[in-house]
Amino acid sequence: MRRIAFFAPLAAALAISGAAAAQPSAVVVTVSPDFAKTAQELGDRDVQQQVSDLTRTVERVLTDRHALDGARVELVITDLKPNRPTMQQLGDKPGLDGMRSLSIGGAAVEGSVTMASGEVQPVKFDYYTPTLADARGSTTWTDAQRAYDRLARNLAEGRFVKR
Repeated sequence: MRRIAFFAPLAAALAISGAAAAQPSAVVVTVSPDFAKTAQELGDRDVQQQVSDLTRTVERVLTDRHALDGARVELVITDLKPNRPTMQQLGDKPGLDGMRSLSIGGAAVEGSVTMASGEVQPVKFDYYTPTLADARGSTTWTDAQRAYDRLARNLAEGRFVKR
């Protein structure tokens, strides 16, 4: 029993030093000034929710995969398209149907990753549903979420620019 008690503080110290060595990435997401005009048509609440969703998704994937430790990830949403009308759009255009109105959705994101070493890598990524048939069964932001997931996985794998 005493041997285990002796190693417990040592194990705790090693865990703390290991956690300090692997600093998680800092992720900052904003909306481009050019897109801000279109963002008002989508609704500020929905756009801010998408900024939060992109931030959380990238943070989660980078943390889970222990990727880009100590890096600063700065992303800018340059385009955002919902699969279904947002609350703002439904209010502005009463002819839209929240369930039957369907469109090709997705997102475009640009930015940069500043590595812990100081090296800066540009980021450019977009994803939109290829066809309207692929968008069936989608919620308002399904394809935007798909774009965030793919972007986060690309960043974790070191692919910063989509070709």
